[in-house]
Amino acid sequence: MENSIEQRLSQVEAAIRELQQQKASSELNWLKEITGSFADDPIFDEVMAYGREIRQADRPTDKESDL
Repeated sequence: MENSIEQRLSQVEAAIRELQQQKASSELNWLKEITGSFADDPIFDEVMAYGREIRQADRPTDKESDL
């Protein structure tokens, strides 16, 4: 026998609630999951150094800031 519209709607609503709960729990923990994951990684330290060099190179010099 086929489920009634009310039963099917109830199943869909339950599935949506479950998906919302899964999404909410994963959003709360993503930062905790990656924090420290690159600790003591020499390649990560090198990437950070390159980024720092690029940011410093983009800063205006004293002469440029006087303009």
